[in-house]
Amino acid sequence: MPEKTTAPYGSWKSPITPDLITAGSVRLSELWVDGEDLYWLEGRPSEGGRYVIVKRSSDGATSDVIPEGFNARNAVHEYGGGAYAVHKGTIYFANWNDQRLYRVTPGSQPEAITEEPEIPRGDRYADLDISPDGNFIACVRERHHKDREADNELVVIPADGSSEPTVIATGKDFYSSPRISPSGDAIAWTSWDHPNMPWDGTELWSATFKSDGSIAFETQIAGGTEESIIQPEWSPGGLLHFISDCSGWWNLHSWRDGAAVNLLDEQFDAGGPSWAFRFATYCFRDDGSSLIRKSDGASGALVHVGASGGRTGATDIPYSDISYLTPAGDSSYFIGASPTRQPEIVRTELESGSIEVIKSSSSVEVDSEYISVPEPISFPTTDDGTAHAYHYRPKNADFTGETDELPPLMVICHGGPTGSTSASLSLMTQYWTSRGVAVVDVNYRGSTGYGREYRNALREKWGIYDSDDCIAAADYLAKQGLADPKRTVIRGGSAGGYTTINALTFHSVFAAGAAYYGVADLGVFLGDTHKFESRYLDSLIGPYPEQKQRYHDRSAINFTDQLSAPMIIFQGLEDKIVPPSQAEIMVKGLEENGIMYAYVPFEGEQHGFRKSENIERALEAELYFCGASLGFKPADEIEPPDIKNRPD
Repeated sequence: MPEKTTAPYGSWKSPITPDLITAGSVRLSELWVDGEDLYWLEGRPSEGGRYVIVKRSSDGATSDVIPEGFNARNAVHEYGGGAYAVHKGTIYFANWNDQRLYRVTPGSQPEAITEEPEIPRGDRYADLDISPDGNFIACVRERHHKDREADNELVVIPADGSSEPTVIATGKDFYSSPRISPSGDAIAWTSWDHPNMPWDGTELWSATFKSDGSIAFETQIAGGTEESIIQPEWSPGGLLHFISDCSGWWNLHSWRDGAAVNLLDEQFDAGGPSWAFRFATYCFRDDGSSLIRKSDGASGALVHVGASGGRTGATDIPYSDISYLTPAGDSSYFIGASPTRQPEIVRTELESGSIEVIKSSSSVEVDSEYISVPEPISFPTTDDGTAHAYHYRPKNADFTGETDELPPLMVICHGGPTGSTSASLSLMTQYWTSRGVAVVDVNYRGSTGYGREYRNALREKWGIYDSDDCIAAADYLAKQGLADPKRTVIRGGSAGGYTTINALTFHSVFAAGAAYYGVADLGVFLGDTHKFESRYLDSLIGPYPEQKQRYHDRSAINFTDQLSAPMIIFQGLEDKIVPPSQAEIMVKGLEENGIMYAYVPFEGEQHGFRKSENIERALEAELYFCGASLGFKPADEIEPPDIKNRPD
């Protein structure tokens, strides 16, 4: 191989450019098997972030099944999910522009089956499930009002749109996962009330489902305020299954003879946080046995669980991230990713473990010599705690760093905060490492995948433990001689943006930061966000107004005089989860205190950017800003962002 060029870290020329990252890339989600056909959702940045339902026929041919002008995406809870369902070739989906439900039969145009609501986009539908006879759709409806909080209910809708939706469950703050049994005579669902989130405490209900779409004998069968139940599903034989964390881990259970039976009592989380509807981390085989996804961060397996419980085997697969697990006879479909593979739709033969890639999320292939493979690390943190992360070393086939220089370090804090990061290949991460910037992606206390105790550790500690753990990760790597402690930056989006802002305000560890749609003022956030998260802070911070002082003390806007470093802020101007007012508050504080900053707002973007041009612009602007803050010059030709208060 040719000799590498020695150059300062951060200045390496990389083939992983912003347009390469978005070129040919799609977001894959929501697999659905209908007979011998496979369907999925494809989010396309090149089409302004439009979500298209794609069909793959048994002969391998693929086609879009909704035409241009339609976008299969809903806004229930603002995060959506469960946007479509299929029954014998007929597709039902929620359309983004008006949030109405539509039906598409082969060869026809979409036809609305719900009425235009009084408030534009005011009636929203999610988590669609179709009765076995195809006559009814059970789903979640979120109905918005001009003068009060939205109502969340379970409704049943005639599949032909012949009459208005019928409410079958109401009175709870939230509903999820309506699932009709294979025989069509029973239905199950979960519900919960404020201030709980679905990973805190939910209830599992069942009822008799009648042929006219009504229900009877509604009964709570499990759950409570300190037990998270997710993903109720019926086995082929009509036995109700669900995932519960009553053991301290999200384990698969079944309901038998009036009791919940733990089918695989092992210390790993078989489920995840229900930010969006209709994700699937287990599925059934025809004989009633189950497949459960499992990952150790570097590789994964589909664990076989007998119909009566117990591990009966496993299919090892070369994927560390496994989602939307969907049965297909002796095979299974899922969306998989790994440290060297971007997300792709996969079919695996369960006995042989053979893999067929159906669809990749990206047409881009990058030479492995430019790919940094993550190393899982665990490290000490405050209050005698331990936190976890993935460390990525700088890597480029053409460059190496100066011998007397340590690489700058980027600390990434994920959103949620109830969520996690994975070791899956992300060209966004490789964008930095291939330019000579080390990365540590932190699963701070409160992250999922480490059991309920670790998840609950962030209760009343948000704004403290998340920042502490990001700082501890940087300190750990600096002490190992793997990063320059004086050239460490922090970045994050949403809840990670809050952590970023706090870390730059209440600590003096980081040389700069990038906040994507982050929270700056918890007090404003209380009255300026959507219903789903409007009481989230009760557990993360404490009940309001009882803990009013705590909200004040953990809001960076009240302490802008303590800001320690430059900051670049990115914001979607149509964001309903973290509204633009939050970014504007922080910009005002930075300006008043004469601190270097840049503000990059995007028209037409919501919570998370979906348009190719905006994703690319954000990456370039962040790289330029980091270079200006850390003292390196990127090799890329970049139009500088409008940097204010920049030192001469």
